[in-house]
Amino acid sequence: MENKGANIYDTVLENICIDLNRPLLNIPTSYKEKVEEIRIRNGSFLTIYSGGKDYFVTKEGKLSTKLEEGIKIEKSHINKTFQLISNYSVYAFEEEIKNGFITIKGGHRVGIGGKVIYGNNGIETIRNISSLNIRIAREKIGVSNHIIKYLIDTPFTIHNTLIISPPQCGKTTLLRDIVRNLSDGIYLDNGKGFKIGVVDERSEIAGVYNGIPQNDIGIRTDVLDGCLKSDGIMMLIRSMSPEIIVVDEIGGKRDAEAIQEALKAGIKLIATVHGSTLDEIMSRSSMKELLNEKIFKRYIFLDRSKGVGTIKEIIDVGKSTPIYLS
Repeated sequence: MENKGANIYDTVLENICIDLNRPLLNIPTSYKEKVEEIRIRNGSFLTIYSGGKDYFVTKEGKLSTKLEEGIKIEKSHINKTFQLISNYSVYAFEEEIKNGFITIKGGHRVGIGGKVIYGNNGIETIRNISSLNIRIAREKIGVSNHIIKYLIDTPFTIHNTLIISPPQCGKTTLLRDIVRNLSDGIYLDNGKGFKIGVVDERSEIAGVYNGIPQNDIGIRTDVLDGCLKSDGIMMLIRSMSPEIIVVDEIGGKRDAEAIQEALKAGIKLIATVHGSTLDEIMSRSSMKELLNEKIFKRYIFLDRSKGVGTIKEIIDVGKSTPIYLS
């Protein structure tokens, strides 16, 4: 029987130099399907993050928690892998490199560490690459199916919704699937999906590669890839007539100002923010105003209590008790 999770992992390895590819290919299948990150740091040791734990990879492809058993990374490993990731044309990826990552086929993102070079207009590039973090994108189709009904206001609109989550709790995965469901309209009473505009600043929601979203984000979804949220929201308002705008990880003052403009235009919003509680988020000046004005009518809280992506509860601003509990 085909193991899709392991196959995704094996495909990602095509972007890693042969010296590291072989041992990574040999790790047990049960770990392959859960790998979230492959870390390659010059002078350190080859590491994978799987099932919530870090493991060192041995030359034989075994996993160990003992540092001395891992493969030590050399500069040549970094250079060869970076050439593969950039298709031997670093200049073609200059704009992405400025932002600290490259998106590869499949929608996977490779974070880049090294010497940051500044110019008159800010960051120009990153040189002397010293570390690569390959984050494996794993779609989880259907994870939002059971909560879509809590986001619907009437058959023709939704509640403004904020997803609140600590890091690595699956907020982007959930957000992506919500976009797919609302865009396709499968779980909507009228059977008609919404026109959705996604501002994908870090290329994580749609995972655009060569102009094509690598993730399923629905048939009525438009994407601004690699665009600042504040700029993208305004661009979508002016040009794409979205019914819903979706953004990941809001937080800055300009984000809040752009959100206000979208609301004035009658556009609904779905966003995410890092945090665990409303009090924690309220402590940030840029978020305090949005929350005080009760712009968001639904709050979705995530944690890892039952694994990554656990929907802890859904809060309706007008009610004293949660409308959904895991």
